[in-house]
Amino acid sequence: MFEATTILGYKGEFEGKKYAVIGGDGQVTFGNCVLKANATKIRALYNGQILSGFAGSTADAFSLFDMFERILESRKGDLVRSVLDFSKEWRKDKYLRKLEAMMIVLNKEHIYILSGTGDVVEPEDGKIAAIGSGGNYALSSARALDKFASLKPKTLVEESLKIAGELCIYTNTNIKILEL
Repeated sequence: MFEATTILGYKGEFEGKKYAVIGGDGQVTFGNCVLKANATKIRALYNGQILSGFAGSTADAFSLFDMFERILESRKGDLVRSVLDFSKEWRKDKYLRKLEAMMIVLNKEHIYILSGTGDVVEPEDGKIAAIGSGGNYALSSARALDKFASLKPKTLVEESLKIAGELCIYTNTNIKILEL
């Protein structure tokens, strides 16, 4: 059984400017062994206008990335329409319904979690989403930092992922971050 990963997405404002940031750790674990410590699980899509990250099975995640990117291209970068079309297509395909992966996709206006069953979830606060083994640690840290500290969005994501990496055995502190 593959375990691993913490992905954290954040969209918000800092000093009057809108930001979208996604970060992820680099750990891939199989049972009680670390297979890789520097994996990249985040990427920019649609000419760098959309950020995305995955948790779960790598092969399944790449299938989801490819499918989502194709839909995003056909929708000319419209994230909302792409997410809805992606969910519809996912639910129609019996193979896709069994994929063991989740994704976060975001831009400066919207943030969504795409579940392994084709569900689309917009975070309750509309700005912070986390997935993966250390997702709840990162989410809790990000909410606290967002509420009580005045940090740049990139710093908020990085510090939250560091905290998750210190607590979750399936997450490390080899962090990669992308920002819009």
